[in-house]
Amino acid sequence: MTTLVACSHGTRFDEGRAVVRDLVDAIRAQLPGVRVEQAFVDVEEPTVADVVASVAEDGPAVVVPLLLSTGFHTDVDVADAVAPYPHVVRTRALGPHDLLALVLESRLDEAPAVDAGRRPGDHVVLAAAGSTNPAAVADVEGVADRLRRLLPCPVTVAYAAGAEPRIPAAVAQARADGAHRVIAASYVLAPGYFANLVAGAGADVVSRPLGADPRVAAVAVARYRDALAQPPAS
Repeated sequence: MTTLVACSHGTRFDEGRAVVRDLVDAIRAQLPGVRVEQAFVDVEEPTVADVVASVAEDGPAVVVPLLLSTGFHTDVDVADAVAPYPHVVRTRALGPHDLLALVLESRLDEAPAVDAGRRPGDHVVLAAAGSTNPAAVADVEGVADRLRRLLPCPVTVAYAAGAEPRIPAAVAQARADGAHRVIAASYVLAPGYFANLVAGAGADVVSRPLGADPRVAAVAVARYRDALAQPPAS
């Protein structure tokens, strides 16, 4: 059996750590009989390099980044961890994916406001963590395109760091463009530093992070299964 290494960013926030643990448990529930190990690229331990080195002794493994977009952590930290082991592979990040857009829609439906994103005059800002990697921007735009197909209101993209526009500027621009209500759709996985930046960006309504939703787990499982279906590297 091929081990799945579920590799998240890591956080100092206890609530965020609990959410990620719950997400890893949800992945285990969808893959009965598969060994699922948790790893991190920053802040927490064990590191992805240490976990990969350990599981590689027992056989093949797939590292699934529990990260929403391509970036330094996927292309450097995770890539470097798997590089010494031909029988260990990595998948792409979780996003973009149709299921993530559906989770975002659900979070808007749960938001502390009536019909968030569905009233005339609403404007949704898809608020992502951000990266200087152009591929990360493309990934977020891919999710935004999917969210636009689900909502009747304008959807624009903004970032907490790494790329422009920043979230407060995007919120202000939406208001300047005539929005009656600006909703920040938190495109982050769990409570923590970036979720707090989204919450403090000045939107009228802020949805909660994606969290340990079974559909997020299903995306991770799909990435794992897609990796298993790929032919071995020659």
